[in-house]
Amino acid sequence: MLRSVVVGFALLALTVSQFAQAERIKDLASIAGVRANQLVGYGLVVGLDGTGDQTTQAPFTVQSLKSMLAQFGISLPPDVNPQLKNVAAVAVHAELPAFAKPGLNIDVTVSSIGNAKSLRGGALLMTPLKGADGRVYAVAQGNLVVGGFGGEGKDGSKVTVNIPSVGRIPSGAMVERVSPTLLGGDDSIILNLNSPDFTTAHRVAEAINALMGPATAHPMDSVSVHVSAPRDAAQRVSYVSMVENLTLEPGAAPARVIVNSRTGTVVIGSHVRVMSAAVTHGSMTVTITEKAVASQPGPLSGGSTVVVPASDVAVEQDANRMFLFNPGVSLGDIVRAVNEVGAAPGDLVAILEALRGAGALRAELIVI
Repeated sequence: MLRSVVVGFALLALTVSQFAQAERIKDLASIAGVRANQLVGYGLVVGLDGTGDQTTQAPFTVQSLKSMLAQFGISLPPDVNPQLKNVAAVAVHAELPAFAKPGLNIDVTVSSIGNAKSLRGGALLMTPLKGADGRVYAVAQGNLVVGGFGGEGKDGSKVTVNIPSVGRIPSGAMVERVSPTLLGGDDSIILNLNSPDFTTAHRVAEAINALMGPATAHPMDSVSVHVSAPRDAAQRVSYVSMVENLTLEPGAAPARVIVNSRTGTVVIGSHVRVMSAAVTHGSMTVTITEKAVASQPGPLSGGSTVVVPASDVAVEQDANRMFLFNPGVSLGDIVRAVNEVGAAPGDLVAILEALRGAGALRAELIVI
């Protein structure tokens, strides 16, 4: 197997040199089962400079503190409700990497869930972090790093920079349980493409078969590719290393136009085409000016001078707003034509929607 691995790496180097512009399988797909897991916990941040939770509005903070003190043999009378300003109840979350082993340190994010004004200067007490199965996989503790800060005056005015109610603890949690991650099945692995595409799935299988031998890989659908793999763990790691560094030309993305209705951002794919169509897009400006004028009565009429409103209405319409799309024009032609008439992003959206309604836009129009 060692010889085959060496030969495989030699072929891999040749493949990389031949396809310098191609993409690696590592960047196009991930191995099924090799994934991170989300962890979450509830804890207390102490040592704040009077910016903690107001206990009258966040009673769970006092309840949590009493429960913690009870574990150390300290019992408060039931009728005592401590007024704390240096304690805050927080939610702690982290991401458990694949194959994480006990003793590995991971970063954690700490967020206030009460009405604490700032977590700056605080320290998180020991907090168990649980997975979706309810089991504890890590324990977090340490001093917070808070990027935001704020100040408040006695008259109620205040200034806040960034978000002072959220902080991070680099390497603030230690893994206590092995991450449940499997590297494929008994004799195979599954590659899942990041973007579903039948062409890319076919080319991934072809690239693997060209290096590892015929029938080693076969596409299951537009996302998954089944790849035969060694049973031995050490050999499988070397095998996966070879597979994920193979390069290939991925399939071209479908023709799409993405429109963000909130920001006005328009992204047009390189394969978007427009059939023959004539487009006119004008803007009409209506200006209304209000002013007051004096109305004089006629001679010997016995009337009096009064002030009456007068309105001036003007209508202006831009000219030279028509342009022609020849059959099969490309993205560059579309952008050039729209820029020549001075259309804004909102105008471009209107033009694209009209082209789609006329059946001249050869692309999928997606509004997000």
